Amino acid sequence: MLAFIIRRAFQAIGVLLAVGIISFAMFRFAGDPVNQIVSLDTPAAEREQVRRSLGLDDPVPVQFARYLVQSVQGDFGVSYQFRQPVSDLLAERMPATLELAFCATIFATVFGVLMGVYSGLKRDSVLAKVFQTISLIGISLPTFLIGILLIYLFAVILGWLPSYGRGDTVRLGWWSTGFLTLSGWKALIMPSITLGLFQMTLIMRIVRAEMLEVLRADYIKFARARGLTTRAIHFGHALKNTLVPVITIVGLQFGSVIAFAIITETVFQWPGMGLLFVQAVQNVDIPIMAAYLMLVALIFVTINLAVDILYTIVDPRLRSTIRQPA
Repeated sequence: MLAFIIRRAFQAIGVLLAVGIISFAMFRFAGDPVNQIVSLDTPAAEREQVRRSLGLDDPVPVQFARYLVQSVQGDFGVSYQFRQPVSDLLAERMPATLELAFCATIFATVFGVLMGVYSGLKRDSVLAKVFQTISLIGISLPTFLIGILLIYLFAVILGWLPSYGRGDTVRLGWWSTGFLTLSGWKALIMPSITLGLFQMTLIMRIVRAEMLEVLRADYIKFARARGLTTRAIHFGHALKNTLVPVITIVGLQFGSVIAFAIITETVFQWPGMGLLFVQAVQNVDIPIMAAYLMLVALIFVTINLAVDILYTIVDPRLRSTIRQPA
């Protein structure tokens, strides 16, 4: 088990190194950073001084080594647009994105599993067909359109929920949260549904398909022959084995939710890292773009590693495979 974790950790480091090369290439080839810092009429001598202060006159290998060392230390340079350290900007926006991603994942997991189990057990019922229709809508409609429709219905017509912003927040140390205020919870509802709807429909379809397959398995037939109750068969045997692939989906989708919260944060003007990234793209703020790419890669790699380890804990067959010599 330890060797398996070490092997996966080295693979994760390799992935982060590859992403670091891509991020560095963004600095190198996406334009001259000096042009984003100084004005067009800046004298050549002053431009050269700015270039030396940024270390852009050093050889490329030296710049890459310095970039990797600074990235490991959490130093991604200074934003061209905000004139502030990028790490401070990301730390300020991170609570909003993580809370939104957490709520969207909880919404998608809970309702996706419940709807998937019900659709698998009672696939011919009217409610199961309604759930199937909802899943088709969630997969077919683009995220920005879902957000606009929710804003039009619940903010414009009904006036129940705010159409933009995060609401009132409470600062706990360096972390700002909206979980402790009513307006914060109201502001979370529509963005969470918008961001989690696609993941919910995906989980629902996977759980439904797995339930239908598991219910036809021989050990379920044997459990019925032993006289076990329907509740014990469905939730003690079938659901337990159905949730094994859901662990992977939920883990990977959490990373996707963070990475692709850009559209949702833009529609609802949610003050998170995704909205910061959109502003960086509009202003060619390469340090923020590169730091966001590295941060998302780190989240994906960490989640993948955690899912692999959790997989071996949940499924004994994988543990026996890992112990076998190569």
